[in-house]
Amino acid sequence: MNRLTVDGRDYFLPEPVTELKQQILEAIKSGGGYVNVPPLRGGPGIDILFSPGMPVTWSQIEVGGAESAAAVAETGTADDI
Repeated sequence: MNRLTVDGRDYFLPEPVTELKQQILEAIKSGGGYVNVPPLRGGPGIDILFSPGMPVTWSQIEVGGAESAAAVAETGTADDI
């Protein structure tokens, strides 16, 4: 799972994040701009204004382990675990 922390707020993101990282970097390089951050699950996402000097941190978080991943693959959803 990917976590984007912007100015102290956490946003959990679906894969892939490569294009989103590029959009954020371009917004910051151009002096600031809005970037749509997609939700972890369906929906329109959220527009965030990124500007130079704004604290932005990317993290990758391991959720569960190999056993949990196998259980999800078998059941099709993490809610059943």
